[in-house]
Amino acid sequence: MIPIPYARSNHSGVARRESTRSICERDNQRPEEAIVSTATAATAGATRPAKSEFLPYYERYISLVPEGDVLSTLAAQMTETQTLLRGLPSSVATYRYAPEKWSVNQLIGHVIDSERLFTNRALRFARNDATPVPGFEQDDYVRNSTFDAYPLVELADELETVRQSTLFFFRHLDEEAWTRRGIANNAEVSVRALAYIIAGHELHHREILLSRYL
Repeated sequence: MIPIPYARSNHSGVARRESTRSICERDNQRPEEAIVSTATAATAGATRPAKSEFLPYYERYISLVPEGDVLSTLAAQMTETQTLLRGLPSSVATYRYAPEKWSVNQLIGHVIDSERLFTNRALRFARNDATPVPGFEQDDYVRNSTFDAYPLVELADELETVRQSTLFFFRHLDEEAWTRRGIANNAEVSVRALAYIIAGHELHHREILLSRYL
């Protein structure tokens, strides 16, 4: 888009026209930013959270995450999950292995919702926001969704986009931010633990998809 010159006041109070060239030069200037190296993020992400950093309930997810950099795990597992989802026939989208259970679409939608919520908690705590965050009722979220109304492939696209956003967020944290904590669902949890919870939660539901739906 070609920038449009606009009027602004000089020191004498007389409006003047700013040239297109000067606008372009100004817009191309960026303030210096503190760059967090990939090595810093990898080091912070490779340290598993202590049990004091999360509720015992979340051990079921964190224990599924392999040793090593959790960011590499988050990236690798998305490739694996996308391969799985995009290989499924569209006919399985609304399949339920029992009448009261979620459909395939609803299960994937739940993973998407949860990742957004867990990352939101991590964002708030990483920015040193001490405001307690309430919990959420997963069944209510699914019940009030429209996941079954659109194709499975669109859910796969949405999940991939959410994960890319999650990865950008965690990659840009400094080491101090990874260790910050906050209160979510009336319990203390660290930013680092939330990264592991996101990874383990997806692994947990992928295994359910494989073992009970397919």
